[in-house]
Amino acid sequence: MRSVCDRSLRVLLVAVLSGVLAVTALPAAAQDGAGDTSSESCSNRRLPPPPVDTSEQPPPGVASPEPLPVPQEPVGGERMGECGLVLPQGAPAPPEGLTAGSWMVQDLDSGAVLAAKNPHGRYRPASLVKILLALVTIQEFEPDDIITPTELDANQECTCVGIVAGGQYKVDDMLHGLLLRSGNDVAHAFATALGGMPVALGKMNELAARIGATDTRAASASGLDGPGMMTSAYDMSLVYNYAMHEPEFASAVGTQHIDFPGWGGAPDIPIYNDNRLLDDYPGFLGGKTGFTDDARHTYAGGAERDGRRIGVVLLRGEQRPTRLSAQAAELLDYGFELAATGPEPVGQLHFSPDKLTVPEETEQQDQDQVAEAGTAILPSDKDPFGVTGWIITLIAAIVSIGGVIFVHRRRQAEQ
Repeated sequence: MRSVCDRSLRVLLVAVLSGVLAVTALPAAAQDGAGDTSSESCSNRRLPPPPVDTSEQPPPGVASPEPLPVPQEPVGGERMGECGLVLPQGAPAPPEGLTAGSWMVQDLDSGAVLAAKNPHGRYRPASLVKILLALVTIQEFEPDDIITPTELDANQECTCVGIVAGGQYKVDDMLHGLLLRSGNDVAHAFATALGGMPVALGKMNELAARIGATDTRAASASGLDGPGMMTSAYDMSLVYNYAMHEPEFASAVGTQHIDFPGWGGAPDIPIYNDNRLLDDYPGFLGGKTGFTDDARHTYAGGAERDGRRIGVVLLRGEQRPTRLSAQAAELLDYGFELAATGPEPVGQLHFSPDKLTVPEETEQQDQDQVAEAGTAILPSDKDPFGVTGWIITLIAAIVSIGGVIFVHRRRQAEQ
């Protein structure tokens, strides 16, 4: 009788301990995203590749943001749902040596997708997300508006322009610092001026949703990795196309050099465009580069030749065997060659806001996810009791069971 009872209590204790381990692992499992768990064969259909460090871990007791919903029909056309190379019939092979996990070539004027690889695969944007921030800033401020950075703005993890807390800077100068130098200090200052980081992220994600970027969630204003950060080559092509139709943005990314104003008697700071193709590729219009350990190298850019404008986006690329900018140049050449043959587009960018209809339920879901990604302090809506509450409850259960076992054995010893 004693052995049976002890065995039952031990089994119960093991079950409870297993429950504790399962619950405490929930946030890590949600964040880990070790690959697409859906039945579809496309890699990274729901989540980017796993992070290599702790940059995307939410605070203790806070669940990671849920993956953005995957539309039932591929945005941009049926072929945009394909996973590997997506080429027109009879098209030549793309350049050898492309290292990007996902890329897209588009006609910047018509929005026609000329070729792609895994167009809706979800990856991290790195500093390409600054394009969204730039668009929000352009819509919210005038070029001559003045922004005064805070200490927190000026002391960001760099790359930095070198803004000074308490200084007064024109929005236009800061926009050039954001896009030419990829200044994280400027990105944070813009976010502060927009109402704080959660508000700024909300505006960036609302804009992404409004123009149809269904794979995109900004979790930081600068592109530094954070919980839930994601985009796709299709989405970034959409955002880049939209941005290149904004004169202020197009002018800024096409600028070679500015002298960023010093402050408090300090000399002006010379800033040069970090996009090498502005010097190396004839007809280059401008673009944006990016890098983080989790995103790897990212790139967006475009060029004009014989009256035709072609744009490219590359995500999760490497600098070897050739720099990603050089790979982008080869992909631009490929795009111009394709366009000259008049191929049937493999997809279409739907970047006009008046063409976008978002169901109210989906819109509210996106807003909830934006809030969760932006603040990183909200508990999961799906579990109001919270992970911490469950852990405390299970620990209490263990203590209770331990007490039962102790009393039971003591009574057996007294018999």
